[in-house]
Parts: sequence; C-alpha cells; structure tokens
Amino acid sequence: MSTYGFIGTGNMGGALATAVSETMEPTNIYLANRSIEKSQALAEKLGANVCDNQTAVQCDYVFLGVKPNMIEGVIRELKHDIISRTNPGVFVSMAAAVSIEKLEGFLGEDAAIVRIMPNTPVSVGEGIILYCANKNVREEAIEELMSALFWAGKCIKIDEKLMDAASAVAGCGPAFADLFMESLADGGVACGLPRALATELAAQMVLGSAKLLLESGKNPGLLKDEVCSPGGTTIQGVKALEDAAFRSAGMNAVIAAYEKTLQLAGKK
Repeated sequence: MSTYGFIGTGNMGGALATAVSETMEPTNIYLANRSIEKSQALAEKLGANVCDNQTAVQCDYVFLGVKPNMIEGVIRELKHDIISRTNPGVFVSMAAAVSIEKLEGFLGEDAAIVRIMPNTPVSVGEGIILYCANKNVREEAIEELMSALFWAGKCIKIDEKLMDAASAVAGCGPAFADLFMESLADGGVACGLPRALATELAAQMVLGSAKLLLESGKNPGLLKDEVCSPGGTTIQGVKALEDAAFRSAGMNAVIAAYEKTLQLAGKK
C-alpha cells in the first residue's frame, strides 16, 4: 500500500492530510512540520505518524505544503535524500505560482511531479482541487492520487496554462464568498436579525444556490431572473447591487488575484 508524506501541515497541508486519512489507511500517512507541535496534534487526531522532512520525502507521494518562496530552499536541503530514494515516487506541489517547469528545475527533469491548487473547502469535503502533471507521472499514479484525495471534493484536471486563472476563481473565491456572506449577514443584523441566525441564513442560502446552479445546469443569470418577480422585492435588491457595481467588483476581484499570481510567478 502506498505511503503519503506531507512536508508542511499548515491549513492546506493539514486539510489535505485529513482528506487522505478519510480514504487511505492513516498509518500510511507521515506528517512533518517546522512546528512539531502542529504535526503532533494533527497526527493524534488522524492516527497518522509524526516524522521529519527526511522521512516524509521517502514516501510514495510527497506533498510539498510549503510557501512558494520557501519551496526551493526546502528541496535543496533534501536533495541528498531525494537522490537516495529507492523508488522515484511522485512529488505533489501546492505552491501557488510555482510552475512544473520550475519544480523540474528544483527536483530534476526526471522527477514525477503533480501540481495541485486546492481551496479551503477541501477541509469539509466540498473543495476543488485543480491539477496537472508532467510527462513523468504514470496514469496509474494519477488515478491513485485522485482516489486518495476523493474525500476532499472535486478533482479537476486542467491545462497548466489555465491554472493561474482557474485558481483566481476557485482558490481565491472562498474569500470573496465569505465577504459576500458576511455582508448579507450584516444586512440581516441591520434589519433586526440575531447575528447567529443571519449568518446561518446567508451560508445556507449560498450553499443551496450553488447546488441548484450545479444540478440544474442553468445559466446563473436565468436562475436570478426566476427569483425576481416584476415589481417585487428581489429585483429592487438586485438594482441596489447593480448601482454599487457588484458584478464589476466581482470580476475585478478575480482579475486582481490573477494578475498578482502572474506577478509572483515573474510573468508580469
């Protein structure tokens, strides 16, 4: 049975380790982190193993959950351990703006590399994991990795040239959605609702609306029209959003996030 090593168990690394523990044997999961207290707490929760980076990098699948500006240094420190592996393994990077080409420069042209971009809802099994791989990754390895991540949510294969744009929607989007839900809850409070109730209503409404959009296959504009009765309350609310350039603000948020990613990647 394959082993899964996590170098970095922060918010995203920890969420993915949790997802893997739901589908794979937790005793085959190895957790390494700069703060050993963090990896120990997660290991106790999952029934996984605590280890150092040198041990984690020997696993069949090695998740690199370190910050983009640190990934080269971490790999350099582990270069001897990587070279001494008895089997090639698969390196899974979740570092934003770090391309497969750059990773091949760090790990070697023969390294099997999968680049993933998960979002925070993977921690509750409703996330998105965008992924692409280099030519060194066998199809069977991809299938096994996707099976291991199945609990996290939806895994979507994507051309790497679209990764930055897709990440601006799926990866950054939860923060935009959180801001929207907070604003709706604030409006509810302003109208007299208790804070907890207003927040629950906003969150459940977004959850249900997203499910309706996905399952109906309808255009979101059509679904909006179906809620707006002539001369009714909803269309007045929509007008208020349009007056505040709501859709333009949403588009600009995605574009700004995308352009920042290009800047971090040195493409702009």
